[in-house]
Amino acid sequence: MYEKLLSPLDLGFTTLKNRVLMGSMHTMLEEAPNGFERAAVFYAERARGQVALIVTGGIAPNKEGWVGPHSAKLTNAEEVAQHKLITEAVHKEGGKICMQILHSGRYGYHDKLVAPSPIKAPINFFTPRELTGEDIERTIEEYGQCAKLAQEAGYDGVEVMGSEGYLINQFIVKRTNHRTDEWGGSYENRMKFPIEIVKRIREKVGENFIIIYRLSMLDLVEDGSTWEEVEILAKEIEKAGATIINTGIGWHEARVPTIGTVVPRGGFAWVTKRLMGKVNIPLITTNRINMPGIAEEILQDGSADMVSMARPFLADENLVLKAMENRADEINTCIACNQACLDHTFTMQICSCLVNPRACHETELNFLPAANKKKIAVIGAGPAGLAAATLAAQRGHDVHLYEAEAEIGGQFNMAKVIPGKEEYGETIRYYGRMIELHGVNLYLNTKATTEQLLADGFDEIVLSTGVTPRKLSIEGIEHPMVLDYAEVLYKNKPVGKKVAIIGAGGIGFDMAEFLAHDHHIEAPSMNVEKYMEEWGVDMAYQKPGATATAAPAPSPREIYLLKRSGGKHGKNLGKTTGWIHRASLKMKNVQMLANVAYEKIDDNGLHISVNGEPQVIAVDNVVVCAGQVSLTDMYEDLQAAGQSVVLIGGSKEAAELDAKRAIKEASYWAAEV
Repeated sequence: MYEKLLSPLDLGFTTLKNRVLMGSMHTMLEEAPNGFERAAVFYAERARGQVALIVTGGIAPNKEGWVGPHSAKLTNAEEVAQHKLITEAVHKEGGKICMQILHSGRYGYHDKLVAPSPIKAPINFFTPRELTGEDIERTIEEYGQCAKLAQEAGYDGVEVMGSEGYLINQFIVKRTNHRTDEWGGSYENRMKFPIEIVKRIREKVGENFIIIYRLSMLDLVEDGSTWEEVEILAKEIEKAGATIINTGIGWHEARVPTIGTVVPRGGFAWVTKRLMGKVNIPLITTNRINMPGIAEEILQDGSADMVSMARPFLADENLVLKAMENRADEINTCIACNQACLDHTFTMQICSCLVNPRACHETELNFLPAANKKKIAVIGAGPAGLAAATLAAQRGHDVHLYEAEAEIGGQFNMAKVIPGKEEYGETIRYYGRMIELHGVNLYLNTKATTEQLLADGFDEIVLSTGVTPRKLSIEGIEHPMVLDYAEVLYKNKPVGKKVAIIGAGGIGFDMAEFLAHDHHIEAPSMNVEKYMEEWGVDMAYQKPGATATAAPAPSPREIYLLKRSGGKHGKNLGKTTGWIHRASLKMKNVQMLANVAYEKIDDNGLHISVNGEPQVIAVDNVVVCAGQVSLTDMYEDLQAAGQSVVLIGGSKEAAELDAKRAIKEASYWAAEV
């Protein structure tokens, strides 16, 4: 079924068993106590899941290259011994693994950072020191030594991180390289740094060692590389001794989302396709490839020789194995939310996955067969209830899942209709399949009662009934123009052309995004050309960095997003995705008002005061997104009757809708019950 994806790739001195690379991710495991032992288990499971080649998170070749103080590096024999834990575990499972060598350059969060020129990155507090000519020669040698140590540690190869705006990328482009010596000025001089690194590594490791070069094919910043320069560098990197070229998309400071869920599946494969046939070594394409079907399409289309998936292997370690066994409907799909992976990494927490909390926690969270099998009721089939029910059933318990609505999914049924969040529907599909696979007894359109639950003799009852929109006590709140978020997103109630949204948390932002799109036309998240036009990416590559003027489709509505508190809208949104939501709404001309006091609602509209100044917003509808309250009606009654009962997810805590916490709580409960 996935003929091209599952076909081997001959590298000459070795063969990869299929066309899937597990791309590099900073899991933060290498920096944690017992982290290398944990990382060994993490990578070994993915190798057992039949991925052809794994790439580790970035490992620095020296202290200057650290991402942050005491980040992982490989510079001595003691560190080699730690890495052997990983390579031996992967090889035992029949896998292959490369270590990524990453020098952060001006992106380093420490005071020893260096760069080709002393230009501070817009996303950093620190200004780098300019490397001297002697420093550059030393750094090239340290890359070579790092690769040699990786070989000693048992790695099958290395990936040289030459993209995403890190040190090598900083040498290549005029934006960050203002040097006038032999390492700056002409492109021939600027690209010498990566070429010398690859040559030095090849000299140190010999012929039978994989060298992947991650080449920035699309910088998405002003004064980035031209396409002509990308081609020239690719050919020179091949000559220097690289085995494979991987695709790098966008610098970290670029203002175009490149991996968020708003990006269409396989949205950047067109970039790699431009380079196909220009070099004689395999090319890997990357970004938002999360299922075997889209990977196969990309390979069949001739866009690449191999595909890289990173976060999808957090969501499901057996993605390739399930594709091989024609079980794609059982894949726990990455929804590209970034909430437990990148958001964790950038806040120095160990990485995990919203839809799979076991990721990077394999040594502590396991679902072993239950010694004492119980009869369990789970009330509510939202994310928390679905995780609790399916995982408990997987362990062998007799699980009965009750859902008052006609379908499973809970709040994810609202999330999946937001443009750019369509992937959330995949999680519902996955849990539906797990219900079938593990024999959960599912009762739809069934509102469980205390009396019935007590009469049925359950050993354990889980209340995961979630939340309901919070009611506000504003004069006129019962006016027909007032709707809550569930009425709009779940019950499809019509909304007029002029709308005020009360509440600017995650739900308020989602509502604004939903109302700012014309649902009669395909969303940019589902169409590559539309997406590139909306966010200002020139697919013709006429300018360096391929930047263009963003041209979003106009909003079909005039929208006001209001909040009581002061400060910037969306400051509590995801660390790595909040800027996307703010930028998207700005492009749609959504009016954002802070320090708002709500006075009343009447036929004239919404009466407010902003910083004490009264005004009336004449709107067709007011949509309330001002939080939610837990649905826990039965908890006290069940407890009073002596029933063993637990609250999880929104039923336990109704703060911002938090699927990450809900699924995690459910998973840890299911592992112990």
